[in-house]
Amino acid sequence: MLSLGFWLGPTRVKAWGFTLGLFAALLLNLAAAVAVNGWNKFFFDALQYKDEHRILLSIYLVLGLAVVCALTGALLQQVRMRLQLRWREWLTKTLVRRWMERRRFYQLSILDLVDNPEARIAEDGRLAIELFVDFTAGVTNAALTAASFVGVLWFIGGSLTLFGVEIPGYLVIAAVLYSGITSFGVLLIGRPLVARVEQKAAAEADFRYALTRTRENAETIALIGGDEDERVKLDASFDALALRWLKVIGRQTRMMLMSSSNTVLAPVIPLLLGAPKYLAGEMSLGDLMQAAAAFTQVQNALNWLSDNSLRLADWFASARRVAALDSAFRRLDALAEGPGGHAIDLGFSDDGALHLRGLSIAQHDGKVMLADAEVRVPPGEKVLVKGDSGTGKSTLIRAIAGLWPWGSGQILRPRDARIAFMPQRPYIPLGTLRRALDYPHDATPIAPGRTELMLHACGLDHFTARLDEEENWSGILSGGEQQRLAFARVLLKRPDIIIMDEPTSALDELSQTRMMELLRAEVPDAMVLHVAHRPGLDRFHDREIHLKREGSQPATVEETPADIWMAGRRWLAKIGAGER
Repeated sequence: MLSLGFWLGPTRVKAWGFTLGLFAALLLNLAAAVAVNGWNKFFFDALQYKDEHRILLSIYLVLGLAVVCALTGALLQQVRMRLQLRWREWLTKTLVRRWMERRRFYQLSILDLVDNPEARIAEDGRLAIELFVDFTAGVTNAALTAASFVGVLWFIGGSLTLFGVEIPGYLVIAAVLYSGITSFGVLLIGRPLVARVEQKAAAEADFRYALTRTRENAETIALIGGDEDERVKLDASFDALALRWLKVIGRQTRMMLMSSSNTVLAPVIPLLLGAPKYLAGEMSLGDLMQAAAAFTQVQNALNWLSDNSLRLADWFASARRVAALDSAFRRLDALAEGPGGHAIDLGFSDDGALHLRGLSIAQHDGKVMLADAEVRVPPGEKVLVKGDSGTGKSTLIRAIAGLWPWGSGQILRPRDARIAFMPQRPYIPLGTLRRALDYPHDATPIAPGRTELMLHACGLDHFTARLDEEENWSGILSGGEQQRLAFARVLLKRPDIIIMDEPTSALDELSQTRMMELLRAEVPDAMVLHVAHRPGLDRFHDREIHLKREGSQPATVEETPADIWMAGRRWLAKIGAGER
């Protein structure tokens, strides 16, 4: 059902155009094959009658047929591969869009609904499209070929009298019976192959993931001396892959026994069946060779499915893995509603404040972590979120950011507010440092020289000369430098709301103080929600939210001023402004 969008959506004109082009190319290719079959009769009859003029003419004809076959083959290749490319382009972009929207890529990373979504999109999506187009073209070509050459066999072979019984179209019957026997044998032997290939594909994806994970965590593994443990795990992962490969090899070897014997027997059988009529003078040499070629064409057409059973198994396994990913997207949407059809309602407020109304946050299995939170954060307020481990501090931040749908109640964010999220481990994209500072790119104008100014303010001025160098910056910058880079990025963007989750954990106390003072000075009007447990942060915030749990009960919210001195200063400021 997923792929129907390619044929029914905005790409339908292109999709049907390539499909009709593929069918037309198949017909042209078939016409060329029929012409070559007719040439066999013409040439071998000329040999039988030693007609030099016809032999010379047949040489000219076969050269012309070679050019025609080359052109039709090239056309078929072009149309087939372009259809595969355009269909894969549509499928990949559709899967990537669905993976990224509603933050499903994040939710799949914490829920065990499907493994290796990136491999399913890239590798399995490619195989599902390429092999399906090959499969469709192959089946269509086999059907057309069988229909065309059955007529040739029926006409040339005629009937055969056996034990006084006349058998009309005996070569056609022989071709069908022979193909049926060989196909049944191959399919019977290779029946478990689909499951084996699917298991092998899953093991391939697991092995690639293990290698990628080792590369991404190379520094940590090297520092703690985990090289040998990682090697053992990688070896074990490949051993599991090799074991599954052996099961595929075993099944494929059994099929090859049948296929190899068929390769020898198939061209001989029509010659043996036609030999009596040739010796009796009822069939010319050209008729015999044309019938033999037509028999082979029919036999190949009827055996196409069994001959391509391994590729069909690959296609079926890849298609199932892509379908499972599509199903996981739908299951995520269903799980987002939670038990009883409830989900966190993420909406907009009209007063510029952030509201948590009756907010309960649950794990995806329905277990409540935070219950009935009622909080209002006015514009510009800086709020520090604290609590014991497991009370749901980071999950609360994720829910406000729109990453966590499980629970109930409302989160109302200021309409049209620009929101920046600062995690403990900043994401630094590939490319230049300037691009990393402007990530994610938006329409926010950056004044000339301000990028260099923010780098200097955040203690990264030694990278100013390298702003336009393309490097793997996440591997070059230390943990503290990456966190200071995240502060510089936010200061350049100047968002309305800043959501922070331990963004100073890698900084020393002096650097932490400088970054927080810089944040208050550069974006004084920004609303800040800051999850942290390190000391010294209270004075940079106006209020604290404590998440507290009593025994096994869900956590609740308790609000207190962040700092008496700060609260008193704000009160004096209001008095000075004439407020009551």
